[in-house]
Amino acid sequence: MRAASLLVLALIATPAFAQNLGRTPIPLGTKDAPPVGPVAPSLVVEPAAMMIAACDADGDGRVTRDELHRCLAHSFALIDTARTGALGYIAFADWAERWLGDRTALPSPFETDADGDNKITLAELDAKFDQIFARLDKDKDGVLTRAELLTIRANIAPDFERRGKKGRP
Repeated sequence: MRAASLLVLALIATPAFAQNLGRTPIPLGTKDAPPVGPVAPSLVVEPAAMMIAACDADGDGRVTRDELHRCLAHSFALIDTARTGALGYIAFADWAERWLGDRTALPSPFETDADGDNKITLAELDAKFDQIFARLDKDKDGVLTRAELLTIRANIAPDFERRGKKGRP
């Protein structure tokens, strides 16, 4: 009877021993263990670049400065409901939330407000996006493609072993 109980217990426990327990197998031919934790994406889209991509009026996958300026004027007018020609910082945050996806997305109102009068005009918004356009236009042809709107981010693995030791972050 005891032997039968042990046999049943062993059969029930067999799947538990076969589980992987969350370990990542090391591919053949490598000496190092795979990275621990989630891996950050290598391609990201900045909020401003995402908005620029949405400004592709003719749907050709390319955004010209003219398309961008018309799109900025349209987005600005939708937030400037009083038609004052300027957005305060709170209204700019409303604009950023609607068009960049978050109230705190870059460019910030502080860097966009070129004259420091605590208001952002369409001209100031155009000027800031001209700077962003120029930075993203890798081949300097005056047109942004989807590939140019992607930002490559380096994957820097955190050093888990050194963290918290004296003299280390």
